[in-house]
Amino acid sequence: MVATLAVPRVELPERIARLNDLAFNLWWTWHRSARALFRELNPVLWDVVEHNPVLFLHRLDPARLDAAAQNPRFLSSYDEIVAEFDTMVSSRDGETWVGRNRPELADRRVAYFSAEFGLHRALPIYSGGLGVLAGDHAKEASDLGLPLVGVSLLYRQGYLRQRIDSGGWQHDVPAALDPRAEPTTQVFRDDGEEVFIEVDLENGSIPLRLAVWKVQVGRVPIYLLDSDVEGNPSWTRALASRLYGGDREHRLRQEIVLGIGGVRLLRALGIEPAYWHANEGHAALHLLERVREQVAAGSTFDEAAATVRANTVFTTHTPVPAGHDVFVPEMMDRYFSAYWPQLGLNRERFLALGRHAESGNAFNFTALSLRLAGHANGVSEKHGDVSREMWHGLWPDRPESEVPIISITNGVHLRTWISSPLARLYDRYLPRDWRERPDHASVWDTILNIPDEEFWAAHLQSKHALIDELDERARRRYTEGQFDAWQVLSSGPFQNAGALTLGFARRFATYKRATLLFSDIERLARIVNNPDFPVQIIFAGKAHPADEDGKRLIQEIYTRARDSRLGGRIAFAEDYEMGLASLLVAGVDVWLNNPRYPMEASGTSGMKAAANGVPNCSILDGWWIEGYEPGDRNGWGISPSSREGEAQDEEEANAIYETLEQRVVPLYYDRGPDGLPHAWIALAKEAIRTVAPRFSARRMLIEYIDRLYARAAGVEQASAGRRAGDKRF
Repeated sequence: MVATLAVPRVELPERIARLNDLAFNLWWTWHRSARALFRELNPVLWDVVEHNPVLFLHRLDPARLDAAAQNPRFLSSYDEIVAEFDTMVSSRDGETWVGRNRPELADRRVAYFSAEFGLHRALPIYSGGLGVLAGDHAKEASDLGLPLVGVSLLYRQGYLRQRIDSGGWQHDVPAALDPRAEPTTQVFRDDGEEVFIEVDLENGSIPLRLAVWKVQVGRVPIYLLDSDVEGNPSWTRALASRLYGGDREHRLRQEIVLGIGGVRLLRALGIEPAYWHANEGHAALHLLERVREQVAAGSTFDEAAATVRANTVFTTHTPVPAGHDVFVPEMMDRYFSAYWPQLGLNRERFLALGRHAESGNAFNFTALSLRLAGHANGVSEKHGDVSREMWHGLWPDRPESEVPIISITNGVHLRTWISSPLARLYDRYLPRDWRERPDHASVWDTILNIPDEEFWAAHLQSKHALIDELDERARRRYTEGQFDAWQVLSSGPFQNAGALTLGFARRFATYKRATLLFSDIERLARIVNNPDFPVQIIFAGKAHPADEDGKRLIQEIYTRARDSRLGGRIAFAEDYEMGLASLLVAGVDVWLNNPRYPMEASGTSGMKAAANGVPNCSILDGWWIEGYEPGDRNGWGISPSSREGEAQDEEEANAIYETLEQRVVPLYYDRGPDGLPHAWIALAKEAIRTVAPRFSARRMLIEYIDRLYARAAGVEQASAGRRAGDKRF
């Protein structure tokens, strides 16, 4: 029996002492009124601490707290928000979506393993889309009342902070995560002793103790394992310090901590999941650890594997071979030769679990996951097709169409990602319960009720907020020193709110082709420098620390930004993270995406943009194949070329140029007598109306429940008929 004890909290006036409870539950990340409550205490400091309420309360002048405790207006807001928070915390099963619609799951907990969780920039334990998807999954589970517990690592150095030098090269600067200044609490036993989990590295020659931290996300707890423990060998203390840092062997060690340590963590806390979900192959070893437990209890390997398969869900996220974890047999020997006998296996049978033709003789963690998880999915309809083709070799006796990998298209947590200006409009013109029914098409049909002038004003407010942030970032970097005038220019402080603005922001993997627009520099120059209809482009994103090719793409864009032929119309915003992402998806006018088909598994940034009235201009790949409305009703779809290599790039670049020149730019600058682009606004509203319900995290998670979770939990189709008449979309 263990209890979670919070680290020392801020001494607050008794009347507003519950601010501590609000700060330590990330419920505030998707409740605008809660964030506004903190901001009201000191707006300047709130921005300085990057909206981290724990750090904010530590730094806040006690005099301001005393004044707030005497301010009737502040106290009225405080009482209302605390009451809403308490209602969430204390809600009974019958008051949640799961309790009403799937009561058989209300007491069956799912353990959700992910190498990263993107919850807020205040907790930098994420790198990109995979982690943000996991964070949205957890938030939606809280909203629905789905019993879920998350498992990950506490990365004390977070992911990288990106700094671009004067030559345009990305430098990876570790973040400084102090868990005592973050919304995290360490887990202790009832007797006050710290909880420690033990795992062995290199076949038991290196024992490792792991401390446990907890992040509360609404109703959902997420537990984080921490290797920075006194008594561990010095080099292992940094093992879990940085997300995706180090070499291949370092990655394997981290995944031992996540998978094997994660299962032991749940056992130590007395948490017994009814079913399990692994988000990508990083968590594959949790499957082996659960098999090992049952073999130790007397089962054969085959019996144990069958039990694990029955209650495990696995989600694969990438069709790119380099995106899957593979390890050479010699490395697996060094770490698992003492482990596989505990599974009842010899070396050959163990290595066969991770064998896949495309990986040669290496051990592939996605192959392992697909062999030991009975319920698997890709993350878009197209990605499902690609995955069934990619992994057909694991089921050679089945037709490709019957490979047991279904597709559940990703979705985004709308309450997190819809901008404040638009949310205020939605509160006025959409049904009062739009936040509780984000997956219902009828809710979003009412977007047409918003007057064009108010809709456009809200968009411009988001656009100005983005431009102000670019200005402020350039100013801060300049005052820090080692940031010359060319770097200032490249970072985009001179953007014009009146110009059509394209946004391209994502992980800089080569298949995403970030530099495709520069294929014909003269043609691009004519587009951006049109004196009557100017266009500007804001880029952002990080390359993996080991991805030299991705870093070269950043360098090219950063250098192009200072090319006089492009007139200062190109900007690269440094250090892309969730805070900047929220400004970009609402503040640009068009969301650009041009991956090499069919390499985009899903992509969620475009969903966020569309839900904010920012239409997509994208290659028809990933989710956009499903989201695009023919006839350019809600954005622009670029058909993939049938050619390959450079010929494909050239053809698709020309298609994007033509789309911009003939369809996008003219529509944006087509203004009525009142100065408003009414046709553009109609398209932006249609983007919201068609994308928001179909690509919400609410739709996504309900689909997981109906198609995978109910089966994994052993209650398959028990209530499928109850929702047959549901007209969500």
